[in-house]
Amino acid sequence: MRRTEYPVALRELIAQLRQMPGVGPRSAERIALWIVQARDEKPDQISRAIGTTRQTVRPCALCGFFATQELCEICADTSRVVDLLCVVEQPTDILPLEKTSAFRGYYHSLGGRISPLDHVAPEDLRIKELLERVEREKFSEIIFALAADVEGEATTNYLVDLLKDKPVTLTRIARGLPAGGGLESADELTLYQALSGRTKL
Repeated sequence: MRRTEYPVALRELIAQLRQMPGVGPRSAERIALWIVQARDEKPDQISRAIGTTRQTVRPCALCGFFATQELCEICADTSRVVDLLCVVEQPTDILPLEKTSAFRGYYHSLGGRISPLDHVAPEDLRIKELLERVEREKFSEIIFALAADVEGEATTNYLVDLLKDKPVTLTRIARGLPAGGGLESADELTLYQALSGRTKL
């Protein structure tokens, strides 16, 4: 006996939704059914928003953050500290740092990190653009805020080696125990970094 299935168009929509990060088979099916059964304009509004975003949002030509013009709001802000640069892996790493209000310089997103296992080489990242910025903008300090894992450390070390002869101070964000965290829940690397990065009271 032939099994009844959704119409082809609905099955295609489910298949496309499954390609979205974090959307599994059941979630894709629920979203697709909501789209076709909705009695209001919400699905059409979402569709228009996706189209508008795809057409207007692009990487900032300077730092790689999200922008609707050539430069993002951060790079276009002339009130920021011009000689400080914070290097991050992804554009999405910039907002958490911005929310702290602890850094008022500029950013540079690499677009990833060196990872031979994932076939990501230095030339796949925005390293050339970083070196050009360092030559052009004369920063006094470059802060590396990359992940504290093997790939993040390898990428940081690679960049430090490229920049070590430049007249610029190279630093990395401090690492250690999270606020509210106890020693019993910390791993050895976190404790080591917390001890090594201790500050004078």
